[in-house]
Amino acid sequence: MTDPADRLPWMAAARRAALGLQATTRGRRGAKHALYVVLLEDRRRVCRHGLYVGQTSRDPDLRFDQHKSGYKASRYVARFGVTLLPELTAHLNPLRAWEALELEAALFEELVRAGVPWVEGGH
Repeated sequence: MTDPADRLPWMAAARRAALGLQATTRGRRGAKHALYVVLLEDRRRVCRHGLYVGQTSRDPDLRFDQHKSGYKASRYVARFGVTLLPELTAHLNPLRAWEALELEAALFEELVRAGVPWVEGGH
């Protein structure tokens, strides 16, 4: 079965944008944070799919489950989250907290610049 994100016309540009970022603290002592990207789907929107960018001190899979269950959840992920897209952030994780915050915002901006029609998070 193919990844639903692979069918999106803007996903290749989103991947290139994400892979263009680098982390200076990746794997260093104290690097316990992670960036993550979630595929969103809202069937009521003209552009049904989008991406949510977040950062966490937890495992991204656990954080996704927390969003879906409503715990400290982004309303976008809780309601429209489909799946994690770890291939967009694996080259960055783990990293230190300060850099996770910086790269969260940078990744958000890069995805918007790459033409992703709907991007949330990134703050």
